[in-house]
Formats: sequence, structure tokens, C-alpha cells
Amino acid sequence: MLKLHDLHAFYGKSHVLHGVSFDVGPGEIVALLGRNGSGRSTTVKTIMGLVEGQGAVSWRDEAILGRQAYEIAHLGIGYVPENRDIFPKLTVHQNLMLGEKRGKKQPRWSFDDMYGMFPRLKERQHTEAGVLSGGEQQMLTLCRTLMGDPDLIMIDEPTEGLAPKIVELVAEYLRELKRRGVSVLLVEQKLTIALEVSQRCLVMGHGQIVFEGTPAELKANAYVRKEWLEV
Repeated sequence: MLKLHDLHAFYGKSHVLHGVSFDVGPGEIVALLGRNGSGRSTTVKTIMGLVEGQGAVSWRDEAILGRQAYEIAHLGIGYVPENRDIFPKLTVHQNLMLGEKRGKKQPRWSFDDMYGMFPRLKERQHTEAGVLSGGEQQMLTLCRTLMGDPDLIMIDEPTEGLAPKIVELVAEYLRELKRRGVSVLLVEQKLTIALEVSQRCLVMGHGQIVFEGTPAELKANAYVRKEWLEV
């Protein structure tokens, strides 16, 4: 579905990505791991058209590098940014409504699905999103993206700064995506969650992929974990 080949990205004169290549298959969860500054967030932003890139990015064999973010979203790619980007003056329910894409005859996800996964959102559906806690805002961002019914969702650090109870809710959300056959590119620092939910792990360092393998292979590779993941 999603394929990257020799992808380079720049912030001004800073060369951030150095020839990144990988793919994400149908219904597959791929974890993109690495320390802060390794290039993980830049990779998903470049895929989404938010950072200028060179090389090749294709979605279902269609070249998308250089397109606008809204065009890429309408092709079926969802993106959950690290900073959440909720609409603070709109209610929870209104935020979810904004995630819907017109013209979808039978979307996979409904408001009931969202409120079923995260009952706290149902309790607060008429509350302005700006007064929600950080964990509640993260739930809302994850659900708003799903309301657009993407076939691939890229999620940047969904558990950053969250309490353990909320982290487990996010993990269950990821399992539900897996059950429903949605492809996921997961940028995550918590190794336990990434190893639990993903089929493949990619490790980035200095803007390159330095390891690719199964969660079991990453667990068994002490050198890669020490050199590129552990603080």
C-alpha cells in the first residue's frame, strides 16, 4: 500500500532524512522507533506533505510526494500529529463531525464506535475540547482521524505524557485497528506497546533505517536496542 524509496527531507539547509526506504502492507501495523531527533516524525510529516521531500513515496502505486496534505488525506491516509491539534472551542462531538469525509457510503466507523472505545468521550461529548485533559484530547484526536475512515493511519507518539491507564486505552485502540484491518504506521517511544501491537519494527538513527525486523527479532537484538533505542 504505502512505499517509500530513497526518501530525503530537509528543514531549510538541514538534511534530516537520508535515503529512507520501507513499506506498509494492507492491515499491517509497523512501528517506527528511535530516539528523539532520529527522523521519525519528519518521516511521517514528509509522507503527509507537510515537509518537503525528495525521492519517492507511493500510495497504492500512485506517486504522492509533493502533493498537498488535504489531497493525501482524501486518498485514504490519516494522520494523528504529536501536538493533537484539536479545535478547542468546538465540542467533542463537533470535533468528531469535522473528521467525517463526505461521500463515504458505508464508513467503517461511527460515533458509537468512538464512544464505545473511549466512554470518557461520550460523557464529555457536549464539552468544549479545549477544557479536556491531555489524555482526553489524545483520545479525541485519535477518534477524529478514524471518523475519516482512512485505510492507513499514521500516529505520532500517541502515548507521550499519558497516565498508564490512558496508555492502556490507546493500546486497545491500536488492537481494534488491527482487528478491523486498518494499516498503521506507529511512531512510538514506549517499546512495550510497539512490540505488542506491531507485526514489524523499523528503527531509525540519524535519519536512516538502521534495523528492520519482527518484534521478536528486535527483542533478541541487544546491540540495536542499546545503540539506537535505550537512553
